[in-house]
Amino acid sequence: MATRHLSTRPAEQHNRSRFLDAALTVLTERGVAGLTVRAVAEQAGASTITVYTRFGGRTGLLDALYERAFDLLGEDLRAVPRSDGDGIADLVEVALAYRRFALESPARYGLMFERSVHDYDPDPALRSGVVRTSFAEFVAKIERVCPPGVVAEECGYLLWTSMHGLVSVELTIRSQSPLDDWFLSPDEAVHETMYRRGVRATIDGLGLRT
Repeated sequence: MATRHLSTRPAEQHNRSRFLDAALTVLTERGVAGLTVRAVAEQAGASTITVYTRFGGRTGLLDALYERAFDLLGEDLRAVPRSDGDGIADLVEVALAYRRFALESPARYGLMFERSVHDYDPDPALRSGVVRTSFAEFVAKIERVCPPGVVAEECGYLLWTSMHGLVSVELTIRSQSPLDDWFLSPDEAVHETMYRRGVRATIDGLGLRT
């Protein structure tokens, strides 16, 4: 993971975490529209000048928040227990962890993947580092179940984009008024079942096997 913002001093790291926790809270509770330097400062109990000084401005704060969000995703994916033999089941569990992460904070997920802050473009080096690190979590699981001659990175890309599409559509549906004639009920179990089916269909289509 990229570490260009990190300080080696424990006190500085603690203060940085305090501001980023505040920023995540603001983003989750108020959405992108409410994610301002002033709001983050108020949530952290500090002045706006302190935020500007620590992060070098709004873009620096957004870069740090973007990096932190991917760190949290990586932690969630790595926390999925590994079984002794069923690599496909493990892969499905990782996919479910990805969905839970997205549903936990759609605004955070939007910042990471959907350019929800229209005038913010993450630093290319930072974006490359965090995306590759998260992507590697999928590839590591897929390598266990890849048949000979199949490129794990390609399978990982196809599975990840399928997961992302399923999650993004679900988030869009959830954010809008329910449709009376829609074939899916708003029940959580129904959406999770459909997601599982989509993930398993992709896994089967890629020819992955335990």
